[in-house]
Amino acid sequence: MTRKLYYEDSHLYKFDATVLSCEPAGERFAVVLDQTAFFPEGGGQSADTGILADAHVLDVQEKDKKILHYTDKPVPVGQRVTGTLDAAERFRKMQNHSGEHIVSGIAHSLFGCDNVGFHLGDGDVTVDYNTVLSREDLNRIEELSNKAVADNLDIRTEFPDADKLSSLNYRSKLELTQDVRIVTIGDIDCCACCAPHVVKTGEIGCIKLLDFEHYKGGVRIHLLCGSDAMQDYRTKYENIQRISALLCVPQTHTADAVEQMQERLKNKEYELNVLRSRLAESALKSADSFANTLCFFADAQCDMDSLRHAVNAGLNEKEICAGFLPAENGFRYCIGARNTDLRKASKEINTALQGRGGGQPAMIQGTAAADRESILTFFQHWDAK
Repeated sequence: MTRKLYYEDSHLYKFDATVLSCEPAGERFAVVLDQTAFFPEGGGQSADTGILADAHVLDVQEKDKKILHYTDKPVPVGQRVTGTLDAAERFRKMQNHSGEHIVSGIAHSLFGCDNVGFHLGDGDVTVDYNTVLSREDLNRIEELSNKAVADNLDIRTEFPDADKLSSLNYRSKLELTQDVRIVTIGDIDCCACCAPHVVKTGEIGCIKLLDFEHYKGGVRIHLLCGSDAMQDYRTKYENIQRISALLCVPQTHTADAVEQMQERLKNKEYELNVLRSRLAESALKSADSFANTLCFFADAQCDMDSLRHAVNAGLNEKEICAGFLPAENGFRYCIGARNTDLRKASKEINTALQGRGGGQPAMIQGTAAADRESILTFFQHWDAK
């Protein structure tokens, strides 16, 4: 059995080990060592990566009580090799995982929340609780969590025997009976966990609860800790700084400024739609009128909404009303009818107009590549049925 150095020293990022086996595993190689500091995927946390001898460790999994290091090239069996973890990656995971324990412990003690899901990804940490929490509740949890960080509490790990385990009041998503590893953070939290953690809460740096959403009758929280939280803050600060400069307002007033801008844009959009409708109506007044059809060509400044409104207005005068907008390689069209089934007639129309489109019996839309004169000629002679 491989000795698990990551349990003995979570800050051990470089170690020596003997290669016990190395077997092909698809395009990779599965390497077993006599001891390892590489943590295998587990407990909602991805595996460590790094270098083993001159091979890249791409993944680590524990299967059938064997810890398999998946590398991009073979490692010589029987030799003593050096393993080097991606220390920054390991440390950021420990910051986030230890921070999550603090958050979950406080959420449990304050609101009776049970942690029913946890995932530590590359850029996000999610925790699922079976209790609904408000933003005010989360603010309280965040405040107390960062106080626990500032208090620099000890984080202890142990494998208690059966008697001691039965006397502990610890959190666990599963019913565990043997080889249970307990992580204790002061009087904040006591939880079963298989992952490496920092030694002192001060190493976490800071804890920030980000978004939250209702999820399966409870709540899903997105959080970041330590260096990840700082990077998140930098990114958001840079964005708010740019927005502040673009709006020419202090950073603390950007939300109000954006709301005001949205209101102005809404008013401008309304005014623009009114103008487009007037343009389309003006085009309708100049429509070519045939036996049972009105055919008009709207200005390029119009849009399909204004074109449809004009077509509907034209149906007050004729059985068929066809409106066209300039478009790349031709026109966009909207054709309406009072009694004619345009869906059935769409094939004939599209063939004549070199177009594509369809819709409902009372109205079809599409594109046409035919020129203006060809379109007018078709509607002048078309016998709609």
